[in-house]
Amino acid sequence: MKTGLFFLAFLTWIVCVQGQDYPVPESRLSMAVERKPGQAPGPVYAQIKAFLDKIPAIDTHDHLWRWEELPGWREVEDGKRAMNLASIWQNSYLSAFQVLPAWQPRDRFADWWQRAKPGFADVRAMSVYRYTLPALQDLYGVDFEAAGDEQIMVLNKRIMGNYLDQRWLYEVITERANIEVVLNDPYWEPFDFAPHYGFVANVLRLNPLFRGFHPSDFVITKGGRKENPYDFARAQGIEIASFDDYLIFVERVFVLAKEAGIVGLKHSLAYQRSLSFERVTKERAAEAFGHERKDLKLEQVRAFEDFMMWHVCELCAKHTMPLQIHTGHGRIEGSNPMLLLNVIEANPKTMFILFHGGYPWVSESGAIAARMPNVCLDSVWLPTLSQTMAKRALHEWLDAMPSSRILWGADCNHAEGIYGATEITRRVLAEVLAERVSRGDLRLTDAEHIGRQIMRENALRVFPGLKTRLWHDKQAKMMPQ
Repeated sequence: MKTGLFFLAFLTWIVCVQGQDYPVPESRLSMAVERKPGQAPGPVYAQIKAFLDKIPAIDTHDHLWRWEELPGWREVEDGKRAMNLASIWQNSYLSAFQVLPAWQPRDRFADWWQRAKPGFADVRAMSVYRYTLPALQDLYGVDFEAAGDEQIMVLNKRIMGNYLDQRWLYEVITERANIEVVLNDPYWEPFDFAPHYGFVANVLRLNPLFRGFHPSDFVITKGGRKENPYDFARAQGIEIASFDDYLIFVERVFVLAKEAGIVGLKHSLAYQRSLSFERVTKERAAEAFGHERKDLKLEQVRAFEDFMMWHVCELCAKHTMPLQIHTGHGRIEGSNPMLLLNVIEANPKTMFILFHGGYPWVSESGAIAARMPNVCLDSVWLPTLSQTMAKRALHEWLDAMPSSRILWGADCNHAEGIYGATEITRRVLAEVLAERVSRGDLRLTDAEHIGRQIMRENALRVFPGLKTRLWHDKQAKMMPQ
């Protein structure tokens, strides 16, 4: 009986309330309508996106080879080297799904295009496909999805023409994408500390140092990579005859790298092994030193790598060098960032930057950063892998942690890829911030502050060495030397 009376009273209250006019605060009138699926972005989004576009961004991660060694060069029909539309797509992350045919030496582009066209049919919704589209639209004025064969042929010729001069790379990255500095990871030659572009600051890929138990581990390297630490030691006049010598050498690498302008460190061991690093003794790690891999047990190799991880973290703190770590989406199994908790907790003076948001473990990454002030989350690659996941991640991270510890990066190896990834990142970030402003959860001025932090200011704080690479206040335009 009481339940029935309560329900009747509740219905009466609803009817009365609906019949009254409650004023909406004037400050929220313009923000009350949110964008529905399928609608064009509203004025709040447009205002925030325009603000983000004007920020000279700091891109925390790319793989830009020397101009003459860019992976996209192809031998075209006349026998010359050129960068073409096939180069763009085959060096995009769509290539991981093997939907496009290989480029054959002296291939005719028209033939390749006819072979390639069917491959796009099943990937139209994928983020790894869609992030390239803004580059083709904005840089070349081509709607790739609506273009006919003739327009594609013209596009291909324009790409080839642009890559006759490396000023194109400078123009796209520093002007069109409005990136002031790119943190470059030259994993193919990690001990060449010199930046090969005026807008670049290098990070040092540490992977080879984790394999340094014997020189034979570097006899055969993928793609002729120059990553042998023993070669670098010889070039520096450093003799390595014992494990103690090796550890002294490793610290010397840190010193030389920092003196040469290296601004941070990176490892991508999640592609080869688990991110679970046990704390082992120096004596146990030394068992592997001086022995070839074929003569070692798997647990001995792992003990060496585990020890080096802890040793590297100590050196990062000692030399104030932030450490970027690939998490998630490598081997997947064993790449959950939660596996790093013991290392992070035990090294509070080391700044850890967890790459890719730990995709797909973006919530776990947010929980780690919320509890650990020595952790930053880098959304690098995440919007390219999944725009939907990137939006969810940014919303969760902004809920759970200070906005001063969120970074971004493009993670590409050619101009169009960097432009596309940057544009998609700005769109994703603008949508997230606009949603919060539109529902009254964030003031516009605060949204712009957060946007500037993520796109630029956070990187300048986390990587203090970057300040020497800034150039906007010294010159209007960056050009090849």
